[in-house]
Amino acid sequence: MIGYLDLPSGISGDMFLGCLVDGGWPIESLRETVAGLGLPPSEWTVEAKSVMKGPLRATLVDVVAQKGHHHRHLKDILAIIDRASLPPRVKERASAVFARLAGAEAKVHGTTPEKIHFHEVGAVDAIIDVIATVAGLEALGVEKLYASALPLGTGWAETEHGKLPLPAPATLEILAGAKAPTRPAPGPGEWVTPTGAALVAELAAFTQPLMNLERIALGAGQKDCPWPNVARLWLGAFESQGPLVELETNIDDMNPQLFPAVSEKLFSLGAKDVWFQPIQMKKNRPAILLTVLGRAEDEAVLSRALFEQTTTLGVRVKILHHRHEARRELRIVGTPYGKVSVKLKWLESRAVGAMPEYEDCRSLAAASGVPVKDVMDAATAEALALLVKLRA
Repeated sequence: MIGYLDLPSGISGDMFLGCLVDGGWPIESLRETVAGLGLPPSEWTVEAKSVMKGPLRATLVDVVAQKGHHHRHLKDILAIIDRASLPPRVKERASAVFARLAGAEAKVHGTTPEKIHFHEVGAVDAIIDVIATVAGLEALGVEKLYASALPLGTGWAETEHGKLPLPAPATLEILAGAKAPTRPAPGPGEWVTPTGAALVAELAAFTQPLMNLERIALGAGQKDCPWPNVARLWLGAFESQGPLVELETNIDDMNPQLFPAVSEKLFSLGAKDVWFQPIQMKKNRPAILLTVLGRAEDEAVLSRALFEQTTTLGVRVKILHHRHEARRELRIVGTPYGKVSVKLKWLESRAVGAMPEYEDCRSLAAASGVPVKDVMDAATAEALALLVKLRA
């Protein structure tokens, strides 16, 4: 499944959570995720309700945290994430969101990410917003997220640093770092919070994909405005009828340690698959054939990435008419070693396969000091049990 964040009135952590709950993530699962963070139960509550924002119905998620001074450093928040009962992929992505926040705050205040101490975004409610958002996307099976341009308003905000201009300096740094598209907000005020900006900048690509729509989820903002203060999450699948391209390049002069980073970059830009093959070039020089499968509309951005990220001087392009794809969905299962993401394969309305995510199993095996096979076996048993339950 893919998601597209349509942001007519901006984005904040609680608006994002509202989208996820409205999209089908049970509020009980959200609370279970928060409970797994190890925060004292007396410090937080999470509620969800249906509200009207102008003529539109939306879900408002209210994260209420105990008031007080929360001046946590990045290492403190990363420790909370590390101790949490979460799948490894969720921990990794949530940590990356806070690292992005720390980098922006450090640049604004002229220090380093390690020395920066968070104020508002280090509070319990912001920690819940970030970690629960990442967990909710995983639970709904959103494998790729996209976002619209972000509306930025003017004005002033009172913070622990004093009066600051809007958009908040950290918000601007985060969006500048992601080269995010922006547009004027429908009115003055703060419509994109630093937490919302960091979530979107870290987790989403700023483009509107071709997609087959399945459902629309609306998350409500706290403010009442002359316009509907909502964020909309479009959920669906990639448009499967569009043409695909296969990009190829031969590389014989690049440090092989760099290839994994190239693969990660290509996937982040929308590549549907990336693979490497050993080949023999002229004068019997060993080389690597790098192949990228992507949508035809992404040809330019994927080709540019190959030129930027590798030593190649040329890229070959093959046009493919289409390919058949099974629908995929991510679910989370519990094992004696921790939580693991499971990828379900669907044919029409029938679940026909379930496979644990290897990286989750590898991370849990390293943390538990057991062979990866032991974790894979436990996760596979839970995945098969889930498959049987879905088929019943």
